[in-house]
Amino acid sequence: MRTLLKGGSVVSGRGVQRADVLIDGGKIAQVGRRLSAVGASVVDVTGMLLFPGFIDAHTHFDLDVCNTTTADDFTSGSRAAIRGGTTTVIDFACPNKGETLQYGLDLWHKKADGRTFCDYGFHMTIDDWSPAIEAELPAMFAAGISSFKMYLTYPAMMIGDGAVYSALKAIRRLGGVCGVHCENAGVIDAMIAEKKTAGELSPASHPRTRPACLEAEAVGRLLRIAQAADCPVIIVHLTNHQALDEVEAARKRGQKVYVETCPQYLLLDESLYFNPDYSAAARYVCAPPLRERAEQEYLWRGLKRGLIQTVSTDHCSFTLEQKDAGRGDFTKIPGGLPGVETRGELLYSYGVARRKIALPTMCQVLSENPARLYGLYPRKGAIRKGSDADIVVYDPGASHIIRAEDCVGAAGYNPYEGFVTAGGIAQVYLRGRLVSELGRVLDTEPQGVYIPRGKNSL
Repeated sequence: MRTLLKGGSVVSGRGVQRADVLIDGGKIAQVGRRLSAVGASVVDVTGMLLFPGFIDAHTHFDLDVCNTTTADDFTSGSRAAIRGGTTTVIDFACPNKGETLQYGLDLWHKKADGRTFCDYGFHMTIDDWSPAIEAELPAMFAAGISSFKMYLTYPAMMIGDGAVYSALKAIRRLGGVCGVHCENAGVIDAMIAEKKTAGELSPASHPRTRPACLEAEAVGRLLRIAQAADCPVIIVHLTNHQALDEVEAARKRGQKVYVETCPQYLLLDESLYFNPDYSAAARYVCAPPLRERAEQEYLWRGLKRGLIQTVSTDHCSFTLEQKDAGRGDFTKIPGGLPGVETRGELLYSYGVARRKIALPTMCQVLSENPARLYGLYPRKGAIRKGSDADIVVYDPGASHIIRAEDCVGAAGYNPYEGFVTAGGIAQVYLRGRLVSELGRVLDTEPQGVYIPRGKNSL
């Protein structure tokens, strides 16, 4: 089937141009002015912005954590993604300590294959390190996994600085990249113990035991380890200016460092944890925690200046009933927020519309940069001839209020409840098929496919 999107403005990382887009066989066949196509279905998108399908490179669907499982599995999470303009997610395959990487990959395929509404790939989490794990790395690349994840916090997942160094060297030899969750585990545990001794067990203790300085310390330490290993790294979900200062210092030394942040750090702040209503505060618990409001402007400036390359969500959703497990002990609150359904509209509304970032920057951080960084470009991340016809049609005039009751994710609440958007997503195309329109997901059966990825080209 051929479709002609006529009269819109195509957004890329280089600028915005008035152009029609011809879709044929799931691919973009032509981009240009005053296109005509005999027999094509013509869709009038006059006044609309056309973005490449958004890519969320940091989601956690169907993840067992904190003695529970995330509210969103691949089916509900990917439906929420499609509704929000995200046509590709990259989730994290997470084998436990003692399990092989292949076991983790096979398990995540079982979770996702045939159950996912958008296209998808996997990062591979390394939470154990041995000669046997290292020997598995080439097979991961052969399976289309070129990016990995390590943790400097969480005892069940961290592997120690020496193992991080060795793993980074092995990943570098194969041409991969590695994202790292940076917080100082030892000091965080000591601060948690202090709060428990003092009987301060409410959600207000969550940000007090994971301060920004401990994130910055871990970022600085990770970057020195990466310097020794001569390996490019990605700082995932960066939250504050002290951590960004460490990144800039490493770049001045000549290191290649990529940075991801998330909408919650751009738009929400730590005052939410101090609500005396437990449920109202606990719903925002995530790690790293929300920061002081002043940090938001540093992050927006970082996006504008190109210091931050991607905006993902770290979508890790739990219902309020699941969050209630931490009543009386803040360390038992499952950490994470839903976000994949609202990311695009929030970035446009509170970034572009408020002149904090330009349209090309929005395209870069949501589409083009993650496609390049994670080996998807130019199949994904661009509206150009030959690319997959993944397209978000954005209507700047379709403003609305974000309400949980309108969302399709499984958390049952939305952290951005009551936020007013500047415009909204009118249509979403996945490989040339209209899959969402005016907030309604049209597919009744999952049509997403696994996308093997190449190497970083950013």
